[in-house]
Amino acid sequence: MPPDTYSAAGVGGAGPRIDLHAHSTASDGTCTPAELVRAAADAGLDVVAITDHDTTDGWEPALRALPPGLTLVRGAELSCRWSDGGRPISLHLLAYLFDPADPALCAELARVRASRELRGERIVELLRADGIAVEWAEILASAAGGTVGRPHIAAALIRAGLVTSTTEAFEARWLGERYRLPKEDIDVFRAVELVRAAGGVPVFAHPKATRRGPVVPDALIVELAEVGLVGVEADHEDHSPAEREHVRSLADRLGLVATGSSDFHGTHKTVRLGAHITSPEAYERIVAAARGVTPVVGG
Repeated sequence: MPPDTYSAAGVGGAGPRIDLHAHSTASDGTCTPAELVRAAADAGLDVVAITDHDTTDGWEPALRALPPGLTLVRGAELSCRWSDGGRPISLHLLAYLFDPADPALCAELARVRASRELRGERIVELLRADGIAVEWAEILASAAGGTVGRPHIAAALIRAGLVTSTTEAFEARWLGERYRLPKEDIDVFRAVELVRAAGGVPVFAHPKATRRGPVVPDALIVELAEVGLVGVEADHEDHSPAEREHVRSLADRLGLVATGSSDFHGTHKTVRLGAHITSPEAYERIVAAARGVTPVVGG
């Protein structure tokens, strides 16, 4: 499916720089959607995806501010879960170019956003019960209407002088374990089904990032490929070189698209836009598989 005002020249020549995973203040990034697309252009990207957690609220402001020549891929990062009967494993599914008005997907995203907010408030209650002076009203205000996540609470801990960075706030003694609570994520098989039904393209985000915690077995990715998974994110800041190679090998074996992305969050993380990129061939496969919305070129 050809993108809006898109030409083949946009993906040819010396090779475009394509980053398919970036966050704005519509969820837990620190750049507004407008700032995000301007930063992508300044970073020399040709294509950037806005993939905020469980929301499409950043799409329209990003489109309005889209710099000339920059292609915007509209997407979201879905909060998912999987369990083989033991403790559920949290995982993320990148959903590209889906219909934002699809009622079934909209309902699930709204449910997850509400769960995120309830979890955030409960985490703050736990912190305050231990004498840690953070305020839920302040954290909610800092999200400015975006999807509330643990990075917003991490920012409050930084402002309170209790930690020095988001990385430290996500350690086990803070939000990584002691003050971490579950939320009502989407079953990953249901998520793949919803994204495909909405005309979107599902790609498993950072599937082997062991530094983040438990990861799913390859067998699950095999099963997901059988029911509609299109790709896996291979080149990611939280993948070791061995993990990147493992994901690429798995993608080759299953006929999946292998992507690369920064997972940019602004100042919440040190990784920069374009730190990892997707090949033009992989990008073309994602666009061809989409039936919801199309990429849009600025100008």
